[in-house]
Amino acid sequence: MNPHEYCQQKAAQSGSSFYYSFLFLPQERRRAITALYAFCREIDDVVDECSDLGVARMKLAWWRQEVAQAYTGQPQHPVARALAEVSAKFNLPQDRLQELIDGMEMDLDHNRYPDFASLRLYCHRVASVVGLLSAEIFGYRDPRTLEYAADLGMAFQLTNIIRDVGEDARRNRIYLPLDELARHNVRVADITGARESGDFRRLMEFQIDRALGFYERAFAALPAIDRRSQRAGLVMAAIYRALLDEIRADGCRVLSHRTSLTPVRKLWIAWKTWIRG
Repeated sequence: MNPHEYCQQKAAQSGSSFYYSFLFLPQERRRAITALYAFCREIDDVVDECSDLGVARMKLAWWRQEVAQAYTGQPQHPVARALAEVSAKFNLPQDRLQELIDGMEMDLDHNRYPDFASLRLYCHRVASVVGLLSAEIFGYRDPRTLEYAADLGMAFQLTNIIRDVGEDARRNRIYLPLDELARHNVRVADITGARESGDFRRLMEFQIDRALGFYERAFAALPAIDRRSQRAGLVMAAIYRALLDEIRADGCRVLSHRTSLTPVRKLWIAWKTWIRG
């Protein structure tokens, strides 16, 4: 199995909506975005699967070395080898990839966020940076497209947080800002204890509205000249906004179950959005 086949398998196994968003890309760009996505999955798995914080830190430090080797030497991991092949071709700065690892490392140091300002830094590192790297792979002519990419990445991460409130709470992680919990009369114990209420639903409605606001900001910032080249991000946005609609329609019951779209629906949304351009 060559490095790109490994990345393709890693992406396909995840079942993520990201996989559907780049199905229609030309092969060269699809290989590059798949390598980037596989890298994100690998470092995210370190945080999610290592119960020993010391081991997790060692593994992330190893990935830092692998990223550096992808630019200056001979990386060992197939994902890093794939990144080495595509990084120069698509102008993927090493410091952006290292910043992604910074974001993952925040999960080892923080399981609560006091306010949105602190959460926003986390979201920037783990998601807006991915948006900026993705924009380089998809291609753009107007630098304002980078504003779109950063805001879209933020919107995606906020959507993930909304969808995964219950799952994250079971790992003793709460990404909803604590000051916003207090303003909505929701206690941390309500979330860790999966106690849903009218107050909790209003809290989640607030989170959904903020995420939708970032989608709107992103769309407003995207120059018309780059809309076609950035279609893969628009596909992902269409899938994720449909997910937010489902969560809202279901009464924001994110503590008791994880809302998702079927693969067939994701594929339909992806195809419809892609051909619309």
